[in-house]
Amino acid sequence: MQTEPITIRVEAEAAKAFRSASPEKRRKLELLLGMQLLESARGGPALDQIMDEISRNAQARGLTPEILDELLNEKES
Repeated sequence: MQTEPITIRVEAEAAKAFRSASPEKRRKLELLLGMQLLESARGGPALDQIMDEISRNAQARGLTPEILDELLNEKES
């Protein structure tokens, strides 16, 4: 996959969070943003709609915020 740098304006806190993220988290954020930009250009569902649907499905299957925190903390350790 060929990539190209772009410059976008975001809130200062978001920029700080991105700069302080690990290289792996930055890569994931870049991929998510790229996917969102492509979907927006194509007129597909917005990322927040997709994330809301994923959240509803996870909650219906018993995932709680506490369980999610545990899972995320396990991966970072």
